[in-house]
Amino acid sequence: MTNKSILHHISAPKVNMGGHIIDQPLPYQGLDYFDPFLLIHHWKDSMPGGQKPQDVGVGIHPHRGFSPVTFIFKGSIHHRDSLGNSAIVDGGGTQWMFAGKGITHSERPSAKMAKEGGEIEFIQFWVNAPAANKMQAAFYKPISADETPTYSQEGLDLQIVCGEHEGIKGNIEYYSPLTLLRGSLQENSSYSFVLPSNHNSLIYLLDGSMEINGTKAQAKDMICFKRGEDSVTLKASEDCRFIVLSGEPLNEPVASYGPFVMNTETEIMQTLQDAQKGKLGVLIEEF
Repeated sequence: MTNKSILHHISAPKVNMGGHIIDQPLPYQGLDYFDPFLLIHHWKDSMPGGQKPQDVGVGIHPHRGFSPVTFIFKGSIHHRDSLGNSAIVDGGGTQWMFAGKGITHSERPSAKMAKEGGEIEFIQFWVNAPAANKMQAAFYKPISADETPTYSQEGLDLQIVCGEHEGIKGNIEYYSPLTLLRGSLQENSSYSFVLPSNHNSLIYLLDGSMEINGTKAQAKDMICFKRGEDSVTLKASEDCRFIVLSGEPLNEPVASYGPFVMNTETEIMQTLQDAQKGKLGVLIEEF
């Protein structure tokens, strides 16, 4: 085994997304995407309470051609979509949506969360889909904390969401090889593990600080590794939470426009026409 070399060390800038201030490590200046990962948004806030769910969160919008995945850490999110799904996922859970040929959805705090308030924290990242699968049927899968396989050792708690890690398989099958993990490491603890050498792999810290293969990283830092090596060692300087995103690159052209990710501009133009005609699904929210 050889320690993975660091390709990028990025401190996530803050961006304004629809009036919400979030941390965005990807895309970043000079790094439009890290194949197959297209975007990472980290949102942490406190809701005041006394609100209606229809007045908060992210309203109705369509997607095509990739998977928006949400790791929920605190609070709860209510997903509704044009396939008829309606599900609330609480902290520790994951929302997996494959947009495929088209889906329209909304993501809002639960009615209880909107009414009572409280902390909300989640990370949403976009995973590209191979060209051969972009126009397959959309699907949605909510995964609770109890439904997520775990691995633990002294000072470490790890959730395996997708792929196989430490001999444990996650709860999601995807169209390209992925290893997606979320974990916490206690102060003065360490963890060494292996990721596939042919994957593009990254680690993002939600909070705390640690050394990653000898490089110091702190809250809101993203470390991207070079391919060709496989070993990672984490040493926590203080209690910290992190995610690991690792995937085999698709090595295909990327054409994107807002919530659509295809391979050519012609496909994007067709997607826009389909969206205008309602072919990406229709959602009527009920509260």
